Amino acid sequence: MRSGSGAGCRSAGRSPNEFKGTWVRGASPVWRRGSPGRGTSRPDVGRVLRPVTVLDERVNERLDRARIEAAVRELLLAIGDDPERPELAKTPSRVADAYTEFFAGIGTDAVDIARQGTVHAEDGERGQLVVVRDVRFRSVCEHHLLPFLGVAHLAYAPGDRLIGLGTLSRVLDAVASRPQLQERLGEQVAATIAEGLDAAGVLVVLDAQHQCVTTRGERQTGSTTVTVAAAGSLAEPAARAEAIALIGAGAEHGTDA
Repeated sequence: MRSGSGAGCRSAGRSPNEFKGTWVRGASPVWRRGSPGRGTSRPDVGRVLRPVTVLDERVNERLDRARIEAAVRELLLAIGDDPERPELAKTPSRVADAYTEFFAGIGTDAVDIARQGTVHAEDGERGQLVVVRDVRFRSVCEHHLLPFLGVAHLAYAPGDRLIGLGTLSRVLDAVASRPQLQERLGEQVAATIAEGLDAAGVLVVLDAQHQCVTTRGERQTGSTTVTVAAAGSLAEPAARAEAIALIGAGAEHGTDA
């Protein structure tokens, strides 16, 4: 478990107990305002909740498909197989397609994605702790170039800007779609949200299963890794513990000083 802090955050200047909760689970368009268990629930299709869109296709301009396909053919030869046999004939092209998607975030400005998805916070919205739970993601471990995938729980304490809940998913996807380490992924997502929103505080909890652990070596198929990255006011132990409790990840995860 690691906790990271990112630049670009300003202190909220308030006690953690003053946070009001707003949380969304998965893709459900339901907000719960006020303290957990005492708020009201309603569908929200207004200005804050926005659809998730995939990264644009400009990645194709940066990715050299011919070199990828040639490398895959060479790899197949190196492991003793025949890239010309019918079953493998289209494999180089398929791998290039997959890598186009896996690495679409390389060269993408995730901070700009965050900024484009923000709106001005009204007086009653400042200071509410916003939590989005169970956002599914996938990335590629840079050590073995094998995927790791899981769920992210994203929390932030707004300053003057709010971000569309779908935009949070886009930010996560942009940062995850490149060779990564889970610890760094969480820290970069936290720093991106903090900078893009000038948020008072950000917390990112990632719970993922790594294929480099589950499919090779010790082959621990049931193993998952949880990391916590925090920035600004949510890096303070009490505020971090409250946010994690609201997420439902358990107070034992990342709440130590």
